[in-house]
Amino acid sequence: MNSLKFNFLPKRTFLLGLATLLTSTFASAQETKKPALKDAPVFSQFTYRGDDRIYKENPLGPDEFYTPILQGCYPDPSITRKGNDYYLVNSSFAMFPGVPVFHSNDLVNWKQIGHVLDRTSQLKVETSGISAGVYAPDIKYNKNNDTFYMITTQFSGGMGNMVVKTKDPAKGWSDPVKLQFDGIDPSLYFDDNGKAYVVHNDAPAKGKALYEGHRVIKIWEYDLQNDKVVPGTDKIIVDGGTDINEEPIWIEGPHIYKKNNRYYLMCAQGGTGDNHTEVIFSSDNVMGPYVPARNNPILTQRYFPKKRVNKMDWTGHADLTEGPDGRYYAVFLGIRPNEKDQVNAGRETFLLPVDWSGEFPVFENGLVPLKPKLKTPTGVKNQTGQNGFFPNGNFTFIDNFAAKKLDYRWIGMRGPREAFITTGKNGLQITPFAKNVKEVAPISALWHRQQHNAFESTVTINYTPKTEKDLAGLVCYQSEKFNYVLGLTKKGNDSYLVLARTEKGKTSIVASEKIDTRKPIQLQVVAQGNDYKFNYATDKQNFINIGGTVPGDILSTNVAGGFTGSLIGLYATSANDIQP
Repeated sequence: MNSLKFNFLPKRTFLLGLATLLTSTFASAQETKKPALKDAPVFSQFTYRGDDRIYKENPLGPDEFYTPILQGCYPDPSITRKGNDYYLVNSSFAMFPGVPVFHSNDLVNWKQIGHVLDRTSQLKVETSGISAGVYAPDIKYNKNNDTFYMITTQFSGGMGNMVVKTKDPAKGWSDPVKLQFDGIDPSLYFDDNGKAYVVHNDAPAKGKALYEGHRVIKIWEYDLQNDKVVPGTDKIIVDGGTDINEEPIWIEGPHIYKKNNRYYLMCAQGGTGDNHTEVIFSSDNVMGPYVPARNNPILTQRYFPKKRVNKMDWTGHADLTEGPDGRYYAVFLGIRPNEKDQVNAGRETFLLPVDWSGEFPVFENGLVPLKPKLKTPTGVKNQTGQNGFFPNGNFTFIDNFAAKKLDYRWIGMRGPREAFITTGKNGLQITPFAKNVKEVAPISALWHRQQHNAFESTVTINYTPKTEKDLAGLVCYQSEKFNYVLGLTKKGNDSYLVLARTEKGKTSIVASEKIDTRKPIQLQVVAQGNDYKFNYATDKQNFINIGGTVPGDILSTNVAGGFTGSLIGLYATSANDIQP
């Protein structure tokens, strides 16, 4: 691996010890409604427009659709099926609400129907760094009791491994049940005979680790009546990976499937960076022993030229389902780096057809450079971006915040959105917290994922700061330690527009200038790969640049580390420390 090895592997090891973080004290989303303040900023006319070259050069035919199917920070996908209904979930880390859940009838057209973890009794991330929180959720439908389960690892609030369940993913999920086992990436398997099992990544027994990144896959019997693993049933079914003599690292993300009375264990291997792969094992018994396929890996992009055209990379962490046409399909994570090979949009959800006519599943074109387009399943019409379906490719998202219900794409950080927002005919009002974006705490900011390498995002703000501690504006945020803030604040008797860059937690002023805030101001960020420009307009049409062209490197995983993608935030604070 490249330098990302040093961002991902040690950090992941460190996160295993975060189960002692404090419990969130925020009230639930259903219980809180922050009263509006007279002088709080009002945001309106938000637009986000993607402009990636790959989509302009690869227009869709009538029977095609784009992959990734979910652009931006939607990593670690898991999928399940009940009849003609498909449900998909993703990791959400310290974002609130957590674990977005999507629905489809055809694997092409997806609607977000909510979040699995949408209240503080489920999600305790108040003191989590952005890349802690909720990891690698697994969603499964159990036909034996007509119940959906979501099992995950929550690195916060003392939660650890946990499970929630529901009869209908669109109607809310139970409070979590803590599960009494260590490790990460748990997944449930329900056998035809009604028995249930949990598989997960874990450390080798104490003193048995042979090298850095040595992990094992464990299986437990699972008690469905009491939602707990059966003590004493745990067994290591994979030690190290496909061949421990080659010292494979980070065997994780396990899923069990059954086909032709044989069990298949599919896992990610190699770490979630540019050495990422997907591998598979088989067994005659659900408890093993599991034997690796001879043709592993079955999915990867690690063998190809670094500077290939339309590069997509880091593929792995996959999950399988049978499609509406009787063929198998897989969802998995991957990335689309910019021209400097930097990953600003984060890890995204891709899809590929899978040929399972032989003994092992074969990802179709999973071992060649990925292409941006796929053929739709027979009889399926691509409606992405229409009729409420999630868009992909180059698209424009517009929100005036007039709807009673906030669009599911908007998220908070470490606490409920309802604690600081009010929406109405004038737009979105944010009541500022006495916390700023550099703090590991709930932030009074509403976030939209960066979903393209080339994009433009604009918002109108109506706001006059009263003191130097007041600031509101637009944020590009990779983490609490790496971000840009374009905001309105006060110095003396004057209002200022300030652009600040925070790198490794240290903030420097890029540019600032006096500004008249008696009329609404438009704030804008325009990105072309690594080049970001921040602009403003006071007449709704003639944008003026502030700070020149600034590098987007601090908004990349390569520089900032962690597991998320860059976010665009509408932000207010009463604890501003950025002075013109």
